[in-house]
Amino acid sequence: MKNSVKKGMQASVDGFAHEHIVVGMLMKRYQNVSLVDLPLSSYDIIIARKNESAKEDIIKAQVKTATKGISFIGGVRGGADRTYKSDVKRYTQSTATSDCVIGLHPKDSDSFDLYFVPTCLIEELHQGSISLKKIAKFKNNYEVLEHCKDKCFILQKAKEFGILS
Repeated sequence: MKNSVKKGMQASVDGFAHEHIVVGMLMKRYQNVSLVDLPLSSYDIIIARKNESAKEDIIKAQVKTATKGISFIGGVRGGADRTYKSDVKRYTQSTATSDCVIGLHPKDSDSFDLYFVPTCLIEELHQGSISLKKIAKFKNNYEVLEHCKDKCFILQKAKEFGILS
């Protein structure tokens, strides 16, 4: 088997494993978290939590492996099955597809950081990815995840953290 095929297969396995790792990390904090078993869905995870007014709020999140940055592009296949064709077309994550992109950054083989990038911010950025250095203040920042649908809050934080000018 070619080395590039092995790398692609490993990347695919890592992607699935990272979804499970993120679910486990979020479940410890929010309890009611689940993978979405919908193969053509634009999000991987749902988080059901009570908001400030004690009403249930569902957050739809897309998980991305984040090494140096986080891609906001979906609908394309990579790795060993990159020639797979479906009815899903390339798109950039937005409020129409999910509420938040969660970048899982492996620090080592058993330690991870989560970067939360709300899709309302992605729409303002007008770009297909962002470096982890640029969003350092969003690392393990659960307040950003919990307010990911509050555009005013997120844009104010993004300006405060120097992500937006």
